[in-house]
Amino acid sequence: MGVNMEKKTKILIAVLAVIIIAAVAIVCFVPSTTVNTDGNTTITDMANRTVTVPSHIEKVVSTRPSMTKLIYMIAPDKLVGIDSKWRDYELKYVPDKYKDIPEIGCWNGKKDASYEEFIAVDPDVVIQDISNDPEDLKIVEERQKNFANIPVVATVDSVDITQMRASIKFLGTLLGVEDKADSLNAFNDKYLTIAKETSQQIPDSEKKTVYYARDENGLNTAGPNSPHAQLINLVGGKNVANVSGADDKDFSVSIEQVISWNPDVIITCEKEFYDNVYNDPSWASINAVKNHQVYLAPNSPAGWFDMPPSVNVIMGVPWTAKVIYPDKYSSIDLVGATTEFYSQFYHYDLTNDEAKQILLDSGLKESAL
Repeated sequence: MGVNMEKKTKILIAVLAVIIIAAVAIVCFVPSTTVNTDGNTTITDMANRTVTVPSHIEKVVSTRPSMTKLIYMIAPDKLVGIDSKWRDYELKYVPDKYKDIPEIGCWNGKKDASYEEFIAVDPDVVIQDISNDPEDLKIVEERQKNFANIPVVATVDSVDITQMRASIKFLGTLLGVEDKADSLNAFNDKYLTIAKETSQQIPDSEKKTVYYARDENGLNTAGPNSPHAQLINLVGGKNVANVSGADDKDFSVSIEQVISWNPDVIITCEKEFYDNVYNDPSWASINAVKNHQVYLAPNSPAGWFDMPPSVNVIMGVPWTAKVIYPDKYSSIDLVGATTEFYSQFYHYDLTNDEAKQILLDSGLKESAL
C-alpha cells in the first residue's frame, strides 16, 4: 500500500513538472515583437506594415464608407464615427443606440475629410483601406503622419464579394470580435456556394438578360465586370451592358440602347426610377417592364446590391438570386436569410412580417420568398 502511494506521488510530481515546463515553453515562444508589456500589441497589417496598436481596441473609425460598414456590422459598439449621417430611410432599421454616432466625413472620391474631426472622436486606431494600387501605401503613410500617435492600420478593401473573407477575418481579429467575423464569412460562404453551384447548371441559352439602372433616369449602368453589377453574373444572369471597352466600367446609355437590349429583368437602387418606370411610355416596350420584372434593391440601413459594392452586398446574393431565378433558387428561404442577417449584422431583430415586407417592397412576389 505504501509502495503504491509512493508511485502515485512520483507520477503526480512528474505530471506537474511536464505541465510547468509546457507553460514556460508557451510563454517563451510568444514572439517578442508581438506582445508588449505596456498594453500594446505589435501587428502586421494587410499592407505588410508593422503597427503598434492597443491590445484592447475600444474605439475605431475608418477613412472610407465601405470599411465603416464592415465595422458597424461586426463591432458596432466600437465605432465612434461614421462617414455621413444616417439618411431617413436608412434609420428605419438602425437601433436607437447607433443613430447618433458622430459624422466625421471620409476620403472617398471627391470627398476630403478633416483630420481634426477624426482626431476629435479620439479613436484607438484608424482603418485605412488599400487595394492593389502601389500608390495606396503612400496614402497610408500620409494618413499616419497626419494622425501622429493614433495608429493607422491598412486593410484590404476588396470590392469583389468572393474575395472579402481575408479582410473580414483580419478586422475581426484586430477588433477582438473573431466570432462575429467568422459568422459573417460563414453567411457569405453559404450563399456564394449556392450561387456557384446553381449558376453553373444554367445553360448559356437559358440565362436571363439583366439590365442595371443606376440612376433616377435609369440610363446609367455598369458593365458585367464592374463591381457595381457583380451580383448579376454571380447568380447566373447575363448583364446586357456588355459594351466593348466598358465592360468593367459605369457609363451612360440611351433609352434606344436599352430598348435594343430588351432585358428580361431590370434591377435598380433608385426608388425614383422604380416608382416611375411602369408609367413611363419610353420604357413600356421592354420585356422587363411588360412582364413586371423590375426590382428595387432594399437599402436600409445599407444597399443590398450596390452603393457601395462592399460587405453590405452580402445580403444581396440571395436576394438577386431570387430576383432573377426564383424557381432555380427555390431552396433559399429569403425571409429567414433576411431576419438572420439583420439580427446578426445589422443588430436589428426583424419580425418575419417586417422581413417579408422589405422583400415585397423590392418587387418580389410572395411565391418567390
